Amino acid sequence: MIEFRSVRKEYPGGTVAVADVSLVVPSHRTVVLVGSSGSGKTTLLRMVNRMVEPTGGSVLIDDVDVRDEDPVALRRRIGYVMQSSGLLPHVTVIDNIATVPVLAGAKRPAARERARALMDTVGLDGALAKRYPSQLSGGQQQRVGVARALAADPNILLMDEPFGAVDPIVRRELQAELLRLQAELGKTTVFVTHDIDEAFLLGDEVVILAKGGRIAQQGTPNEILENPADDFVRDFVGLAGGPRALSLRETPNGTAVVDATGRVQGMLGA
Repeated sequence: MIEFRSVRKEYPGGTVAVADVSLVVPSHRTVVLVGSSGSGKTTLLRMVNRMVEPTGGSVLIDDVDVRDEDPVALRRRIGYVMQSSGLLPHVTVIDNIATVPVLAGAKRPAARERARALMDTVGLDGALAKRYPSQLSGGQQQRVGVARALAADPNILLMDEPFGAVDPIVRRELQAELLRLQAELGKTTVFVTHDIDEAFLLGDEVVILAKGGRIAQQGTPNEILENPADDFVRDFVGLAGGPRALSLRETPNGTAVVDATGRVQGMLGA
């Protein structure tokens, strides 16, 4: 379990990235932080592995304050996937994945064996093992990034807009792969995105952040859509004249579901 207790992040000069956030991420669940630029979502995520230190409040993992832990040791036991994949450019795929176990003291042959198994887990062809990141597609690089994050078998997985730089088709494939992995592995996952559709697809719970890290609403996708907290949330999720403001219209071929612009989104079944 990850717990944020009244965390605040204020930078020199007075800019407040996160004002006062209290939040619990339950074990073995995926919580998605979603918001526009400046909402503090990445700041919150990076507080977990101490890449960002709060100026107030505390972050706890299983009731232990992360400030009581060595930051390097902490980061090695937390999986971290970022938008750019962050792969070492002059290191092969197999050794990129094996990096953290080797740093933690594992013998290289054993780490490589684990890495090969993880390539299969994340849907990577084993023939790519000896290639370098520049020889991979964007989607393949992100799969390597996910495999590397899983290499030390972490309980916690942090994902900072990991699919934001790939095309829509690859993005859907990676989203489906993540859902499969979560069902199989059950990691405690914090996922950051600016895309509300992605948030609703991947999150067991979704946290909608407003400017300055204020939590506008937290709940399951159904709870948020059925009972938006305010006009900001209603607009953000597309209920205020957006793509989710749906209505029904009778047509010669049955009942059509139309959005606020009058475009047909589908037909009701019998």
